[in-house]
Order: sequence, then C-alpha cells, then structure tokens
Amino acid sequence: MPIPRSSLALDTGIAAAVLGCALLLGRQDTGEGYPPLDASGCLLTLAVHLMLCWRHRYPEAVTGGVFALWTVYITLGYWPVVNSLAAQLALYTVASTRPLRTAVAAGAGLGTIWLYAGFAAPAGSVAAAAALGVVVPAVLVRFGQSARESERRGERLAELAAQLQEERDAKALRAVAEEQARIARELHDVIAHHISVIAVQSGLADYVFDTDPDTARTALGTIADTSSEALEEMRRMLTLLRAGDNAPESYAPMPTLGGLADMAARMHAGGVPVELVVEGRPRTLPPGMELCAYRVVQEALTNVLKHARPAGAVVTVRYQPDRLLVSVTDDGPGMNPAIVDAGGGHGLIGMHERAKLYGGAVRTGPGPEGGFHVRLTLPTSTTTGGETPADS
Repeated sequence: MPIPRSSLALDTGIAAAVLGCALLLGRQDTGEGYPPLDASGCLLTLAVHLMLCWRHRYPEAVTGGVFALWTVYITLGYWPVVNSLAAQLALYTVASTRPLRTAVAAGAGLGTIWLYAGFAAPAGSVAAAAALGVVVPAVLVRFGQSARESERRGERLAELAAQLQEERDAKALRAVAEEQARIARELHDVIAHHISVIAVQSGLADYVFDTDPDTARTALGTIADTSSEALEEMRRMLTLLRAGDNAPESYAPMPTLGGLADMAARMHAGGVPVELVVEGRPRTLPPGMELCAYRVVQEALTNVLKHARPAGAVVTVRYQPDRLLVSVTDDGPGMNPAIVDAGGGHGLIGMHERAKLYGGAVRTGPGPEGGFHVRLTLPTSTTTGGETPADS
C-alpha cells in the first residue's frame, strides 16, 4: 500500500526540521571532549534523518536503520545527543503504529544505545545515560501506545458510524418499499371495486338506454354516486399521504364497518344482491382494523361482481369477545383463486397481507355447497371500544 502524498510530505518536513536542530547541536562545544562535527559526522547525520522520511511506511526498518547509524555515529566518538532526536522520533513512530511487543523491543534497543553512549563518552556519566535509557523509552512507548489506541478507537467509531448509516439507509429503503406496497393496496382496493361497479352499470345503461330509460337513468345515477365516492376516497388517501398529521379534517374519514350497508346497496345496484348480517354485540375497533375488514369485504364482493355473476352474496360480521369474524359467501359457480387474481395477484394476496398486519388470517376457497367463501379472523380485545349500533 503506497504511502499518501500528504503523509510523505509531512514526514519529510518533520525530518528536515529535526535535521536542522541536529546540525545546530553539532556546532556547539559541549566541553566534554567530543570532536567537532566534520564531514563524516554531517553525512551520517544526513543519512539518519533522510530515513525518517519513510518512518510511517516502514517504521520497523527505519527505526532499525536509525539505531544502527546512530550507534556508528557514537562509536566514531561524536556527541550522541546530536542524533538522539531522530532515534526518539523513530521509536515513537513504532510505538504509535505497532503492537506493544514491538514497541517494547524498540524501546529496549534505544535504552541499550543510550547505555552504550554512556560507556563510550570521554567524560560522561554512565548513571545519567542509564537513567535516560530507561525513562525516555518508557515515556515514548507509553505515549505512542496511547496514540495508537486513540486512533484505533477512532477507526472503530468510523466503522460503527458507517455501519449505522448503512442500516439507516436500508431501513429507509424498506420503509419506502412498505409505503409503496401500502399505497398500491389502497389504490387497488379503491379503484378495482368502484371501477367494476361503474363498468357494470355503464354496460347496463347502454343496453337498456332505448328500451328502459328509467333503468338506464338509475344506472347512470349509480355511476355518478360510485365515481364521486371513489374520487373522495382517493382524494382523502392522497391528501393524507402528502400532509400526514396535518391533513384537513374536512375530508371523509377512513371507511369502517359502518359503511358495509352502503357497500351492499351499491353492489345490489350493480347486479349482485348482498345480504348483510351482523351478529354479536357491535363495538368500536381500532381504525386500521376496521379498514382491514372493510377492504377484505370490498375485495371479496368486487371479485363476485367481476367473476361470479349472476350470483348473490352474504356478508356476515360476527363480534366475539376476543376476535372479529367476517365472512363473504356467494352462490356463484365457485371462483378459482388463480382466476380471481389473474389481473396481477393483488386480490387475495392483498387480503392476506392486510390480515397479517393485525395478527389475523384469511381463508379462501370454494364453499361446500358451491360458490366461493372468504373468511377473515382478526384478534381483538373486549376493551377496544364501546358498543355501536348494528348496521344491517
């Protein structure tokens, strides 16, 4: 992996600054018998600091090279302090980028060289050199490891942040997909039911337009009422989607089980006699649950209208203490689910999806005496709401 240009430039600049300090130290008279910094000393010093330019790319190799040239420098009798800054910087680099074991080994190397410098000094103190050989490497290793841990924590935090962002993006995508599916189900339920009624009534009006004007006029009135209701439902739904909780209250509320009587009357006008039977003690249910039951009945009756005419249907709503049972049974020839959902699979599948949202289930299939049967079961609570008048 190549070293980034910015890091190489920074390390080169630091190496040049440390080299300047070393050359200035080399010109000073220590008074301890060290020879002045001649050409050989300058070349060694330049080589030591030149290697620092690659200390982050090859920290172990650079540290070993610096220690080796520094040892040669000391052996030739030069003042050890001149290149000590380069050796300490190399050790810190190893300690801040490599595991503790490697850092301790490098620190031991630096301490050994300091001790050697104490013995090689013309009039130096071995005790002072030994103290430097212990304290300086220990401090550099400690701070280098702390910097390494901080960097690793930063990397882990960055990884966690990236992971959280990916999870948020995935969650947002799932939410969008779920919302699109919900909108598709709502549009299918509204459009399929009302357009089916309009199609049947318009065909009837066209058929009896000349022979039975009163029947044609009644059919046109049903078309007008059905289309108005469809537009109102679509306007309400789209307004809620756009405005959320700020939607105007003037729009009609979401359909409930109380609207089944109107649905039955509309279906009867479309040529499908519907009998509505309410059993048990009616009570108010959560809006979403009532909408679920309403849409299942709507879809079932729409399928009867499209695929089972001439046929009648019985809608039974049974309130039980812990559940709601809704069934739609027709006396037609018995519809095949594959035929019912031939237009794209949104009919029976949509019923099952709605029921699952509320922990319920939908069972569909031919009836024992012919026809087709749809049965919805939704778990409820006796404390869901108060009693409401039965619409029958």
